[in-house]
Amino acid sequence: MKKLYFLLLPFVLLSCKSTNATVANTASKPTETGYKVNQTDVSDFLKYLSSDELEGRDTGTEGINKAAVFLEDFLKKNNVKPYFKTYRDTLTNFDSPAFNIVGVLEGTDPELKKEFVVLSAHYDHIGIDKSKQGDNINNGANDDASGVTAVAEMAKYFSKTKSNKRSILIVFFAGEEKGLLGSKSLVQKLKVQNFNLYAQLNIEMIGVPMKRDYLAYITGFDKSNMAQKINEYTGKKTIGFLPKEAEYELFYRSDNYSFYDVFKKPCQSISTFDFENFEFYHHPSDEFKAMDIPHMTAFIQEFLPAVTKITDSKTQEITMTK
Repeated sequence: MKKLYFLLLPFVLLSCKSTNATVANTASKPTETGYKVNQTDVSDFLKYLSSDELEGRDTGTEGINKAAVFLEDFLKKNNVKPYFKTYRDTLTNFDSPAFNIVGVLEGTDPELKKEFVVLSAHYDHIGIDKSKQGDNINNGANDDASGVTAVAEMAKYFSKTKSNKRSILIVFFAGEEKGLLGSKSLVQKLKVQNFNLYAQLNIEMIGVPMKRDYLAYITGFDKSNMAQKINEYTGKKTIGFLPKEAEYELFYRSDNYSFYDVFKKPCQSISTFDFENFEFYHHPSDEFKAMDIPHMTAFIQEFLPAVTKITDSKTQEITMTK
């Protein structure tokens, strides 16, 4: 997640607890998928992406280039085609060579495939802190290798099931930590193409669970009915309202905002980092060993009915409310 300066203030962290979270309504009949997310696959993917070998994945470095190759190989192995001529989408707003990784799964319906759902997460992080002694690699396991892992597993799911009537754009952004540069660059290219966006689900920091009666929260909760529809599709209290999200305006702090700013469509981030459950934000201890793999696996599993329904609903059921 793009740097949040308030996290440096201990008193902020101590004041974040809220007991009055509002949970969106649920429905009794969830969408069925019949697909099982493999916990070992989740673990193996996350372990490499957050490994010391990638040196914190700072945009423009050799470490993130290794991550890019890893993601390209994953998409190719799972039959996700490049959206452009190759998987690499060069950033237009960064001095050194840097790339988003972009794949596409064409929809199966002749008409609905003209509409796109974007599933995204940023694969960059903040790299090495040379001013520190000892462990100075900011591995970024939670921020945001966890989100990348979730999106990768969703891409694998749709590749195998071919259950998406709408087309899906799979995007791993670079430059998020530099000011949302990857998403700002890509969205301008898509705008020129008259890209037909229905909705974007951006996954941010889902490596550890919250102690709440819902699984995750969504940024910009009241800007669309996405939270309510996700809960309808899963039949669970999957999404709730986190007051601190609204207070800190997290809607504007991740790559969803670049897409919303241009397309004015439902574009929101989903997270389980609630300012109480993880103390290693932008810290070398944000490592694989701190991640809760069963939680991540369960998170992905629970979201599959929602993303399935978003991609195959007959009409655009998710709409802006303000």
